[in-house]
Amino acid sequence: MTDTTQTEPVTAETENIREVITRARFVLFDFDGPICRLFAGHSAEGVAKDLVEWLARQGLRGLLTEEEREHPDPMAVLYAVHRRHPRSDLVTELEERLTQQELKAVDSAMPTAFADPVIRTWSAVGARLAIATNNSARTALGYLEQRGLTECFTPNVYGRTEVLEHLKPDPHCLNRALNAMGAAPSAALMIGDAPSDLFAAQRAGVPFLGYARNAAKEKWLREAGARDVVVGSLEPVLRVLRGQA
Repeated sequence: MTDTTQTEPVTAETENIREVITRARFVLFDFDGPICRLFAGHSAEGVAKDLVEWLARQGLRGLLTEEEREHPDPMAVLYAVHRRHPRSDLVTELEERLTQQELKAVDSAMPTAFADPVIRTWSAVGARLAIATNNSARTALGYLEQRGLTECFTPNVYGRTEVLEHLKPDPHCLNRALNAMGAAPSAALMIGDAPSDLFAAQRAGVPFLGYARNAAKEKWLREAGARDVVVGSLEPVLRVLRGQA
């Protein structure tokens, strides 16, 4: 009885993974999370601080609240400025500064465990792959080149522009990827690690597979409404792709 109780959830999870993988002919990956930890060796908090200091040097420190000035996420700083000066030259300059910091982070980014073989195997068995990210496309392309993964995605890498309204949870970059590949949303799969990925997938009509590298990430996704598969590792995905599960 005990053995049956322990194995049934694993079997059910494997079946769920197999189902979403089998029906997916087009796979859209978020970048920072499912593919790598971009700021593993180049602190995101440090990047946020750099953006705040740059604004201060422009005499614009007052644009941000105290909470925004202390926020550890550089995207939060960019969004805050965008809310006050949407589609302005200031936002364009700040976005480019963030992109340059992301490009610096590429060299010390940490590959997500099993991500490289998952990408190579999925591509080898005939799936079309794309990246749909709120990071700069230049950053994602730089990382892919460093890992020898460019051919698995070319040319389908869609990232942040200065039009911040198009960032996830808006489905804009997902729709661009789907249109470029001639993909029906129901034949695609979005792999992401944040509620914004889930919401964008839902709005694009694309099934979702959540990647949660820790319990807090999983709780975040579940509370956002992730009812499809959420995995703590990409290993079971790789096993299904290789016919080992």
